[in-house]
Amino acid sequence: MPVRPFRLLALAAPLLAAAGALAQPGAPSQPEGATGFAPRAALQARREMVATANPHASAAAMTVLARGGGALDAAIAAQMVLTLVEPQSSGIGGGAFLLHRDGRSNAVVAWDGRETAPAGADERLFLGPDGKPLAFFDAVVGGRSVGVPGVVRMLEAAHARHGRLPWATLFEPAIRLATEGFEVSPRLHALLASERHLKRDASAARHFYAPDGTTWPVGHRLRNPELADTLARIAREGSLALHAGPIAREIVDAVRGHPTNPGRLGERDLAFYAPIAREALCTPYRRWVVCGMPPPSSGGIAVAQILGILEAARAPALAGPDGVPRVDGVHAFAEAGALAFADRGRWLADPAFVAPPAGLVAPRYLAARAAAIGERAMGRARPGSPDGAPRAAADEATLEQPSTSHLSIVDARGDAVAMTTTIEDQFGARIMVRGFLLNNQLSDFSFAAIEDGAPVANRVEPGKRPRSSMAPTLVFERAGGPDDAPRRGALAMSLGSPGGSQIIGYVARTLLLTLRDGHDLQAAIAMPNLGSRNGPVELEAGRAPAGLAAALRERGHEVREIPMTSGLQGIVRRCDAAGRCTLVGGADPRREGVVLGR
Repeated sequence: MPVRPFRLLALAAPLLAAAGALAQPGAPSQPEGATGFAPRAALQARREMVATANPHASAAAMTVLARGGGALDAAIAAQMVLTLVEPQSSGIGGGAFLLHRDGRSNAVVAWDGRETAPAGADERLFLGPDGKPLAFFDAVVGGRSVGVPGVVRMLEAAHARHGRLPWATLFEPAIRLATEGFEVSPRLHALLASERHLKRDASAARHFYAPDGTTWPVGHRLRNPELADTLARIAREGSLALHAGPIAREIVDAVRGHPTNPGRLGERDLAFYAPIAREALCTPYRRWVVCGMPPPSSGGIAVAQILGILEAARAPALAGPDGVPRVDGVHAFAEAGALAFADRGRWLADPAFVAPPAGLVAPRYLAARAAAIGERAMGRARPGSPDGAPRAAADEATLEQPSTSHLSIVDARGDAVAMTTTIEDQFGARIMVRGFLLNNQLSDFSFAAIEDGAPVANRVEPGKRPRSSMAPTLVFERAGGPDDAPRRGALAMSLGSPGGSQIIGYVARTLLLTLRDGHDLQAAIAMPNLGSRNGPVELEAGRAPAGLAAALRERGHEVREIPMTSGLQGIVRRCDAAGRCTLVGGADPRREGVVLGR
């Protein structure tokens, strides 16, 4: 049972349809469809707080904290529950990036649990017999797109360093909920009803749909005894239960034996997967230090670039005190996003294969990039060369579709987690094994290996981690030090979002609205989404203020109004003059997440 006192925020009920198109032929405009907008109220707490994408996951995380667990323990419990209740977004068949802050030492570790390409993958993986890139869903649905899952093994490694409660106890909430069942939410029902490919997998069809093929109604109690058994095995045996033995063999058989689109994953790929503890990318911003994920995520670098470019350009506020976006601020934000995405497409990939040039977030380089922002739209931005070195590299515009979830947690000792977790597209590869869905993460690679005669940094290679836009972020008060080595002070914020390549814009705009423009976290999360991925300026359909699109077009921008289904979850730590500190949490009204605390 959940611990009290909790505040449970209302869930969205109205349903909307998704629309649009992206870079790959047939790709959706975003990973998950929109299912409504239900206003949220901020929650305050004195000791500890969790913000996750689902009420059941938040309750599980709070239960773990109440039993003496730390933020990392609570994140593990939440992830296992999300596998059950939010299967379209993340789960043990996928990967994750996690930032962990130790409340005593203030050390920050960037845990990389990103999936990897199997040893049998090569640059032709997503090319058809004619040598041309496959259409998006021809590549995604089936075994071809399945990468080696990494989230369980990453969480196990992080738990060995940061955990407080025994590993097995962290699985109890999810095992119990999978056994007893949970009520299908309006969002899950809507996404299942609109899904075109999931029924092609017999196991998924039996679980997610009624015998007559109709979608289980809202409120239907959905049980998953197969997942309960899988989680019980992982609780007893650790990640080895997933990466070796009968479960691993079933995963490989499902991938390689897919009837229409077999993949190349092997048992050795699963057995030898290793997470990586990386150094967080921490950059100064005004009186804060903003820490994010380094490559293979492009999220940390791109967010830091947007903040730095706008600071160098002395850009105006993104929105006024009333929360309404202003054309001058939106123009500058879109131009900064275009510049960051140009660099992302040229330089960023798995650093074990393609080392990014030095200086991508250096103040001098960002000031030079900011000089390109004028009164009118620059058009398509070109990548810069921060170290001045000539390199043979191609630009590419793969805009990955991570169907993703984010959670932020702060515990009573001051440990903090920001974790973004994914299976890529909505319902992943549409393959269900032992009660969970497999990822389609390999489609985050560029489908083409060569562009204009030069190699693409994010091309498919054996053992490589596909580039991501996930941007889990921890913000700290700045305690001094030079710009190239700022010292971190007290924790100020944990933040992140799902949303594919739009994650970068979602996180950057929320940081700007809160840190620079002075808006409350919950208000900032709820403000209209907008930005540019080095293409049209994108405005959230139905929420952009009247006249904004026309004003941007007058400045030379192409503008598209599309659904932009962020899922921002965040926690801010505020202290008064007497040193009394309060945690304030915010959850995105576009999804069904909640903030709980005490």
